[in-house]
Amino acid sequence: FLEKRSFSFRLRRSRAGDGGSTNSRNSNNNSSTCTNNNRCNSPQTPTSTSMKLEVPNSNASVSRRSSIYRKPDKDDSGLIHIIRDIDLPLMSFTDQYNIEKVLAEGCFAKILLTTHRPTQTKVVLKAVHAELTTIQEFQKEFHFNYELSHQRNILSAYNVAFQTKDYYVFAMEHAPYGDLASNLGPNGLHENAAKTITEQLSSALSFMHSKNLVHRDLKLENVLVFTPDFSRVKLCDFGATTKKGTLVHKVKHTWTSFVPPEILEIVKNERFHCLPCSDSWQFGILLYHILTGSPPWNAANWVKDANYCNFMKYEQRKTTKIPDNFRRFSPRLMRCFRKYLSHDPEDRCKVTEVTKYMKDRWVECRVATSKSAILVAPTPDQDSCIYLNQREARKSQEDDNKQRLRRMMSTYGLDHSPVDQNAVRKRVLDWLATCDDNFDREIESLVIVDTPTQ
Repeated sequence: FLEKRSFSFRLRRSRAGDGGSTNSRNSNNNSSTCTNNNRCNSPQTPTSTSMKLEVPNSNASVSRRSSIYRKPDKDDSGLIHIIRDIDLPLMSFTDQYNIEKVLAEGCFAKILLTTHRPTQTKVVLKAVHAELTTIQEFQKEFHFNYELSHQRNILSAYNVAFQTKDYYVFAMEHAPYGDLASNLGPNGLHENAAKTITEQLSSALSFMHSKNLVHRDLKLENVLVFTPDFSRVKLCDFGATTKKGTLVHKVKHTWTSFVPPEILEIVKNERFHCLPCSDSWQFGILLYHILTGSPPWNAANWVKDANYCNFMKYEQRKTTKIPDNFRRFSPRLMRCFRKYLSHDPEDRCKVTEVTKYMKDRWVECRVATSKSAILVAPTPDQDSCIYLNQREARKSQEDDNKQRLRRMMSTYGLDHSPVDQNAVRKRVLDWLATCDDNFDREIESLVIVDTPTQ
């Protein structure tokens, strides 16, 4: 009996002294509505009495949740830090959704690609294990993801949340090309693709920092890809997102190579103040990872990791020698890495610093030690330059070597021309057969016996 139709909607919040929603000053294509022509209708599952779904007439334009665009207060950036309690209805996945496949599964949650039957909309459900998290932690992640999804490079979360017997669940948009880790080759991405990705992530993190929020878990798996040329990527997973200055513990189950040194040195169960400089460090590691296909070191430890030790000596100008794993980069990008990967958190730059280097060359083709190095052009999928060193020799010496090669090949019946491998193999077999026919067992069986001298 449900009529299938396309519509746009506006989210409205009820606040004390506010009888309706405020108007938005910004609008772009990153909305939570669509039709079959790449516009998404948010599945309508009631979640909270403090957030109501208003469906205007079909001619109404899509507006954004405007509370996040209010001028932030100096202390707490407005209402975004007020996490409201959400009434989670108890239901099962099959009540409204057809599960198509499991996109990912980790220690704390699994990601499901589903179809919402009432609206026939493809929706991604993030199901967090109820035994491994609290309702407050789930509400915090859902709240920040929902409130931050106005930004075009942050994954959109729909106004849909519920609980099952084993999970807390909320709905998000689907990224058709998976995460960045699944799109990264062993040698990294081309410089242009790296610039496109980092510029978008810088915008997303800068938006979070303007709201006094720190992501704290930046890595390849938390960057989702929407286009094959990386022109549209989005930041996701806000389970560790925290207000700036809050006392927190270490993020569980994260890559050690992305952990800043000041956090790596903290002992178990010790708390520390959450600051945006940790995002700057992880952003620098991510930039290196995108360009090379691997992190610069296993851990930011002076003693246990030689790669990190070498870079810190260079970063603190104790040596002018560039670490071997950074030699491919241009001086301008090395300057950028020095700012992001400073051992002292107070010396690290903001995440927006990378925008100053977009017009510069990032990967530089360095001349090899030998003056006769030959440059081999990189493939479109690689931005590294390969050099083949040859021995320096005079022209006369080269001619002598060629003549010697021709004589040796002629001796064994080979031509100094494009070689037919089948013909060569046949000649070798014929030669071996000839040797076998001429084999004299009596001669070959003679043994030389040393006789003592008188």
